[in-house]
Amino acid sequence: MGANRTTPICNEDALNHMSNLCDKFTLTWMEAKFLRFLKIVGVGYKARAEAEGRLLYLKLGYVHDVELTVPSAVRIFCLKNNVVCCCGLDKHRVHQFAASVRSRKPPDPFKGKGIMCADEVIKKKVGKKKSK
Repeated sequence: MGANRTTPICNEDALNHMSNLCDKFTLTWMEAKFLRFLKIVGVGYKARAEAEGRLLYLKLGYVHDVELTVPSAVRIFCLKNNVVCCCGLDKHRVHQFAASVRSRKPPDPFKGKGIMCADEVIKKKVGKKKSK
């Protein structure tokens, strides 16, 4: 069996897309000094940003959408419907908001579903064994 290879989220295409979004929302690279990529894993789990990166809507398997208001020092971009980029000038606020988004659906150690940082590695646990 070969090793599982995953493609990095923060590659050249993602940064190109980020620069296009910066042009679209008149955001300069100076405002995007600190970046935090969040990966949403799960069937039907999606994210969308509205109001020029000021509102974040998450579909996380609940009956309703989770709506988050983004602080003024942070901007949100959805690179795909399952990859969210938090950027801003203040490192503490960017990471704090990313942590609050992650806390809405933390990664499950058994299935691997949930919201996780792009560089985070989830060690999967083994479930219960059936006895015959």
